[in-house]
Amino acid sequence: MKKKIVILGAGESGTGSAILAAKEGFDVFVSDIAGIKDKYRKDLIAYNIDFEEGKHSTELLLEADIVVKSPGIPDDKPPVRELIEAGIPVISEIEFAGRYTTARKICITGSNGKTTTTNLIYEILTRAGLNVALSGNVGHSFARQVAEGSYDYFVIELSSFQLDGMFDFKADIAVLLNISPDHLDRYGNTFQGYINSKFRILNKQSEEDYFIYWADDPVIAKELSLRNPEALLLPFSIERKAGMAGYIENNNLTLSIHNKTETIMTIHDLALKGRHNTYNSMAAALAGKILNIRKEIIRESLTDFQGVEHRLETVITVHGINFINDSKATNVNSTWYALECMTTRVVWIAGGTDKGNDYTELHKLAGEKVKAIVCLGKDNSKIIENFKELVPTIIETKSMPEAVKSAYYLASTGDTVLLSPACASFDLFENYEDRGRQFKDAVKNL
Repeated sequence: MKKKIVILGAGESGTGSAILAAKEGFDVFVSDIAGIKDKYRKDLIAYNIDFEEGKHSTELLLEADIVVKSPGIPDDKPPVRELIEAGIPVISEIEFAGRYTTARKICITGSNGKTTTTNLIYEILTRAGLNVALSGNVGHSFARQVAEGSYDYFVIELSSFQLDGMFDFKADIAVLLNISPDHLDRYGNTFQGYINSKFRILNKQSEEDYFIYWADDPVIAKELSLRNPEALLLPFSIERKAGMAGYIENNNLTLSIHNKTETIMTIHDLALKGRHNTYNSMAAALAGKILNIRKEIIRESLTDFQGVEHRLETVITVHGINFINDSKATNVNSTWYALECMTTRVVWIAGGTDKGNDYTELHKLAGEKVKAIVCLGKDNSKIIENFKELVPTIIETKSMPEAVKSAYYLASTGDTVLLSPACASFDLFENYEDRGRQFKDAVKNL
């Protein structure tokens, strides 16, 4: 008799899981509380997969032997709570798909920089001619690619929500870039809950595996002192050299791994500028070196990389005003990096769905660099309260065209208009991609 699997959520993650489950012989049922997008509905129909939308039929869900939950659905919401109470295993798409591949898995997480680093590693492996897929929180879902492709390597971006539902899944190479407060509303407003989630990247690793991490992060350093990872530790730093697998010496990105020290390149040739991108590039270079990829290929990849859409993406210059799309900055720390990079006066477009943000770490940079704030959100009171004594002009807007037009009038020749919201997008937009595309469209329509 076929095992019954229920997939909660029919987005990219859920639909990919359903396709893989169908191929592996499960009796599959997909349930989505919202409407299912046409492209995913067509996939489900093509694979003869039963589904419902606009509701969760709890009595049908409770018939499951196993449930795969999309990462956006919290554990404490129905019907997940009822499924857990009934003793039915609830896992993530990553956990499920990992059971059906023997490929090597390079997994990247962190509060900031994970998409950039994931794409950098994918670029290095692709240039080296490896049979590799880009998946997880970026690109196609891991499950879909396991179902429909045959790969030797997966480069997988993992959010904390994806990590939460992983139990037996193991990263062959784990990368932890940084940890700063984010998604605290999902973790009972406790930072430790979020930290614990990020450290699940070490789950099931043995001495044959690798753990690449930023040694300058005080949160990671403290947490590592309380744990005893079995994997080979490969820390990287731009502040020190002793004991580091990656470091900067005489402005050169240098790696020391497998008892061999190599200068890869000067940091001035990195395609991506800014201190945070030096960290991202170093982590990517270490992953490439673990896989014995030649330094020439690593150097070419880090020199030629084009960057990630919605992450410090230059749009155009209008009458001497530079417009930058950093819509992917959905937390305070990410916006800190964006402001730190700015070399001109800034008109800052900020706001959205607050996730328990503490804006104090932005106060110094805002006071030094920001001439005006354009708030873009349904409730901007917290931003106004935090910056009213630091920034001379703060205005409120309710749509992207209004925000862009207001920022344009507030800016002068030589200034930068920076969309770096420090908040989630769900109050006014479908997601951060939608927010970023609307920004680019509005700028081009000035």
